[in-house]
Amino acid sequence: MEQPQEQQQQSNPEQQPQQVFMMPDPSMGAMPVSDAQLMMPFMLANGGAQASAQPNGGISAEDIALYDRQIRLWGVAAQAKIQSANILLITIKALANEIAKNLVLAGVGSLTILDGAVVTEADLGAQFFLADGGDSLIGQNRAHAAAPAIQKLNPRVRVHVDAEGVKSKGPSYFAGFDVVIATDLDPDSFNLINTATRLNYKSFYAASTHGMYGFIFSDLIEHDFVIEREVGNMGPTKPGTRESRTRSVVDVKTSKNATNKTIESVTKRELYSTWFLASDVAVLPDDYTKSRRRLRAVSPALSCLRALWEFMHLQGGRVPSNRDDLKLFTQIATLKHKALSLPSESLTPEFLRSFLQNLGSEIAPVTAILGGQLAQDVINVLSQKEQPIQNMVIFDGNSMEALMFPLHPEGSLVCRPTALAGI
Repeated sequence: MEQPQEQQQQSNPEQQPQQVFMMPDPSMGAMPVSDAQLMMPFMLANGGAQASAQPNGGISAEDIALYDRQIRLWGVAAQAKIQSANILLITIKALANEIAKNLVLAGVGSLTILDGAVVTEADLGAQFFLADGGDSLIGQNRAHAAAPAIQKLNPRVRVHVDAEGVKSKGPSYFAGFDVVIATDLDPDSFNLINTATRLNYKSFYAASTHGMYGFIFSDLIEHDFVIEREVGNMGPTKPGTRESRTRSVVDVKTSKNATNKTIESVTKRELYSTWFLASDVAVLPDDYTKSRRRLRAVSPALSCLRALWEFMHLQGGRVPSNRDDLKLFTQIATLKHKALSLPSESLTPEFLRSFLQNLGSEIAPVTAILGGQLAQDVINVLSQKEQPIQNMVIFDGNSMEALMFPLHPEGSLVCRPTALAGI
């Protein structure tokens, strides 16, 4: 994929980590995270005409030619689902630049950018979609300023701008989107948006970066996906099999391939928890709490992020900035670390200092990795292919790992919309 000049300036692959490994709950299977530049298909949209609508819900021959390489990866039916999807992306900063780039190049139906903030000098240094405008963009609405460069990536995608603040939107606003992605917001805003997406039964992602640290959270409520594989020696998978606390097999179909081998298409269902529960109340799964070795492998970034979310909740959305703030943050982080049953020696003063020093900063390689991973998961969810994120990814730039944790409260998981914060 030929990259635009703006992207080359902000996301130089030579400056990015060469490989990041995701280490999920073993029962969920491996989910490798590659270099962000390799995570999306190698294609470049061209031509200025909008793709013609297909009455049967399929895609045109023109689109098949354009998206040929990625269709070979996930098929025509999956590409049709992607091209009919309406995505809402909230807050357009460095992380959202990467998400928007990858989704638009993949050919989603529409991308709506919701951001009521204005461009600052700091934005110019972090966002490649603003590179052409320079200082003349300062003071303009961020979404309006970024939209022309986003549209230029793929004229077939409908790019819309909403210059209002997300808190001005009622729950019904989110009903028109298939996936809602909120980035770089305070935890109360994440909770508010997730409440609305649950009420409308829509998939929700939250993500932020703080320098060398970051996270991705997903609430797909109840998501079915299909895995195709050769039947093993034990015979076909049995419907009704529970593979983990969150995942079960709901359907199995078998067929013969060209070499007369039996292939099974296994439909699996994942259950999810809300942001309100996963961000604080949820505990690590038993596979972690019963293993001292695995607990030592959990990055203290998880404890620090939870401490940051509580601090921001208590302080009206602001981050720690003075000596008293740092003292309070350290106390909260220590309590969060203990609540997760993590060894006290892993939360060192050096790590706390590093985390606090990174607050508010945007580093291109980190945003490229997390933005690429989130966008790829959205594509998988839309196409209902592959295992999705379940449900929290924590990126630690010190170890160059993105660890995935299924964070859920104790007790039964429920999918009803009112399984929310205080409702």
